[in-house]
Amino acid sequence: MIIKVLGKGCKNCSRLEDNVNIALKETGIDATVEKVTDLDAIIEHGIMKTPGLIIDDTVISQGKILSPNKIQAHLTKSS
Repeated sequence: MIIKVLGKGCKNCSRLEDNVNIALKETGIDATVEKVTDLDAIIEHGIMKTPGLIIDDTVISQGKILSPNKIQAHLTKSS
């Protein structure tokens, strides 16, 4: 599983990445977390508001900081 956190590196992007790592730890799911900060790459993924969250090439959210519980729900659907 590949999880991408998209954003320019702001506080909200870091919080989303932290929540992703918490969700992964709590579920025990093995995944690669990639941080995408390049604006062109973010736009190519169709993200217009950051932070963005993509799991296995599916856009899960944009412009929101999902809680670890909400991320866990998406992780278990995708695994």
